[in-house]
Amino acid sequence: MDSLTQIVLGAAVGEAVLGKKVGNKAMLYGAIAGTIPDLDTFVGYAYDTITATEIHRGFSHSIVFSVLFAPVFGWLISKIESKSAATWKNWSWLMFWGLFTHPLLDAHTTWGTQLFWPFDLRLAYKNIFVIDPLYTLPFLVLLIMAMRLKRDDPKRRKYNRLGLIISSIYLLLITPALKWITYNKFENALEEQSISYQRIDTRPAPMNSILWSANIEAKEHFLITDYSIFDTKPISFQKVPKNYTFADSLAGDPNLKRLINISEGWYTFSEKNEQLYFNDLRFGKLDMNDPEAPFIFSFLLQEENGELTATESERSMEDAESLLPELWSRILGN
Repeated sequence: MDSLTQIVLGAAVGEAVLGKKVGNKAMLYGAIAGTIPDLDTFVGYAYDTITATEIHRGFSHSIVFSVLFAPVFGWLISKIESKSAATWKNWSWLMFWGLFTHPLLDAHTTWGTQLFWPFDLRLAYKNIFVIDPLYTLPFLVLLIMAMRLKRDDPKRRKYNRLGLIISSIYLLLITPALKWITYNKFENALEEQSISYQRIDTRPAPMNSILWSANIEAKEHFLITDYSIFDTKPISFQKVPKNYTFADSLAGDPNLKRLINISEGWYTFSEKNEQLYFNDLRFGKLDMNDPEAPFIFSFLLQEENGELTATESERSMEDAESLLPELWSRILGN
């Protein structure tokens, strides 16, 4: 999830664990704990694109990391807050839950997380987008309301607990229910249109849980589509050729295999200006209506010194700005 959401979750968890004893400092250190796992993004800068992508949400998002580093961070805080009523054990317990709830939340996104690192198992329930105001804003408001009260005020714990409950209901009940409903809509549309397929993958569109997108794999191509719960027209599918023959010369290349593994098999190739691109389908396109629009995650493939390299295509703020009005219009239904 985005940094703000993880800060809010970490602060709320910190308050729940230790707020009664240390007040707002529990929120402060909980917020810090909630941001620590995402520091793997900076570690990735030291590596090539493929390795950095593999590292993201790996070790730092695992149970192992939480167990190993919670006591270390707890010890550091106990030294900084030596006059506090909280002990090293108290701070360690706070840091563990702050670190651990971060990947638990990330597991619900499209990218997922390697919670059970070092095992090669990525959990990705794909029922919430990385930025979702419906999850974050009520949570944030209640956290601020709790923060403004004295640590021994019973309303403080009530507001914080309410924020945790509301956000959890949205994450664990409402969005999975919407995913199930829309998944059935996609399946029924495929059946009604007599379209044969091998597998289907669904996810929420950016910044909401009203509009959902789907990737469908057929034998020679993929189908992509979306559905809003406010839609009144039948679902239509856009065909995307796999173009696997474009990369025949790269067959068996270990770096290409790594990219395919990262994409979970949801990928196509495309050519532009005589250059070959690897497209990860899981995160959609920059333009929802243009069949020729590039995919959000696209990698230029080149050979350098006999080794295949991948360079991620840059995305600009203008791309996001043009997508938002289109996204809002689509959320409201067709």
